Amino acid sequence: EIQLEESGGGLVQPGGSLRLSCVNSGFTTSAQPMSWVRQAPGKGLEWVSFISSSGDFTNNADSVKGRFTVSRDNAKNTLYLEMNNLKFDDTAIYYCATDAYEYWGQGTQVAVSS
Repeated sequence: EIQLEESGGGLVQPGGSLRLSCVNSGFTTSAQPMSWVRQAPGKGLEWVSFISSSGDFTNNADSVKGRFTVSRDNAKNTLYLEMNNLKFDDTAIYYCATDAYEYWGQGTQVAVSS
């Protein structure tokens, strides 16, 4: 099974940076394609980033392209989201999930505020 846990969120000023992590502490035999998804206050879910099993292919939503970078370290069973030049609209709960959204973490809160 897969058990995902996000961390690294917090309060940051506009223009600041955060690095989110997502650890799979469950038992798996191989890496899987993964996505980051977020939900802003009062809004629906928004897909943010995708990364292939090996990490050789990534894609980002237009709203974060050029600012966010998704990566992974399969030896550590860990997924990352480097968030730079954060904006107020990036305020959301950030989740990691398998690409088919079969498994989700509990989410980590990111708050961008002056």
